[in-house]
Amino acid sequence: MVPFLADSGSFYDEVLRELVFVLGAALFVANAYALYRRRADSEAAVRRTVARSRPGSPVRGNRRSDDTDLPQAPLARTVTYMLVGFFVMIAGLGAVLNK
Repeated sequence: MVPFLADSGSFYDEVLRELVFVLGAALFVANAYALYRRRADSEAAVRRTVARSRPGSPVRGNRRSDDTDLPQAPLARTVTYMLVGFFVMIAGLGAVLNK
């Protein structure tokens, strides 16, 4: 019998453990970056607002007012998602090391 086919169940278990770790790490790192960029995003939002309010501005009045983009990342949500990502990352790392 082929040795790698006999142990096929553990391969998928290992991949699942690694995916949990990687997704938790990605959630943590992405929200840490959003927290780091928070000040620059708010300054860029102020510049966009000033450009829209100038008379004769080409971007003035050409867009709908119900903009869905936030000017900066909300602090409480970002920190909460960072904590969730950190705990998922630690749980995934523990599962990979414990196997």
